[in-house]
Amino acid sequence: MQKLPLSSRFFVAGHRGMVGSAIVRKLQAEGYQHIETRTHAELDLTSQAAVQAFFKDNPVDYVVLAAAKVGGIHANNEYPADFIYENLMIECNVIHQAFAAGVKNLLLLGSSCIYPKLASQPMRESALLTGVLESTNEPYAVAKIAGIKLCESYNRQHGTNYRSVMPTNLYGPYDNYHPENSHVIPALIRRFHEAKQARAEEVVIWGTGNPMREFLHVDDMAAACLHVMNIDTETYQANTQPMLSHINVGTGTDVTIRELADLLAEIVGYEGKITFDSSKPDGAPRKLMNVERLAALGWQSRIGLKEGLQSAYAWYAEHLGREAIRL
Repeated sequence: MQKLPLSSRFFVAGHRGMVGSAIVRKLQAEGYQHIETRTHAELDLTSQAAVQAFFKDNPVDYVVLAAAKVGGIHANNEYPADFIYENLMIECNVIHQAFAAGVKNLLLLGSSCIYPKLASQPMRESALLTGVLESTNEPYAVAKIAGIKLCESYNRQHGTNYRSVMPTNLYGPYDNYHPENSHVIPALIRRFHEAKQARAEEVVIWGTGNPMREFLHVDDMAAACLHVMNIDTETYQANTQPMLSHINVGTGTDVTIRELADLLAEIVGYEGKITFDSSKPDGAPRKLMNVERLAALGWQSRIGLKEGLQSAYAWYAEHLGREAIRL
C-alpha cells in the first residue's frame, strides 16, 4: 500500500457536507495540510465558467468529489428535476475541468441507489445497469451512474486515474436533519428526540418497517476513501475492470427499518409507541452491498451500528441550536 505524499494538494468539493467534512477531518488527521475547500457562495459547482476559473487559479494534485444534492424519499419525489440537473452539472463540470487543468487523480463519491431495485443481494458492482432502478430516486441514481461512466471514460480515453466509490447509507456528524428532506437515521433521531421532549405518546414512521438497510458511519467512509486513494494503480486495476471500476463501501450487514427504529428509540430514550404507516412508500425492499472487492483491497469497517448511532445522537444533542446543524 502506497501513501500519498504529505505535500499533496487536495480539493475537497462539498467539504461542508457530512461526507466531505469527514474526509477533510481524516486528511488533516493523517497530516495533510494543503486542502482547498470552497463554500457554495464562493464556488458554484453547477457553473462551468466558475469551476474552470477555480482550477486555473488553484493547482491541485487530487480532487475528492463529495459535493452533491442529496435527500430522502420525500425530497427525491418532490424535486426530481433538481436532483438530476444539479448532480449532472456538478459531476460534468468538476470532472472535465479537473482533466482540462491536468489533474490526474480524482475520487468520485456515488451512492448505492445506482443499483437496480431488485438486484440480487448483496449487490455486487457488476449489478450496475442490469435492471430497473428504484423509481423514487431514479433521477438521482441516473446522475450518479453518469458520474461513474464519466470517470471510466476519461480513464479509457485520457489515461487519468479517476476512481469511484459507492457508499451504502451513511450517517454521522453534520448530517441533514431537515424534517422532510433528510435520510432515515437523522430523520428518526430528530423525531424521537422531539417526541421525547414533548412527551408524545406516538411516533409515526413512513412505510411498513420491513425494508432492510445497511448503514455505515461517515468516519468509516472517510477512512475507506483515503484507503482507496492510497491504493497503487497496478493493484487497483488488478481488482477492478476498465468498464467496472467503481468499488462498493459498506459494512456487509443490514437491519430492518423497524429494528433501526427500535434501536434509535432506545438510544434517544423515547418510550412511546412506534407506528408504521404502510400507505407511504417503502423504497427498495433491500439494499445490502457486497463489499468483497474492497475487503480484497485491504479495508473493512470498524464502527458498529449501535456505537455509531450513539455517537450520532450525542453529536445531534450537543449541536442543537448551533449553526453547524442543518434542521
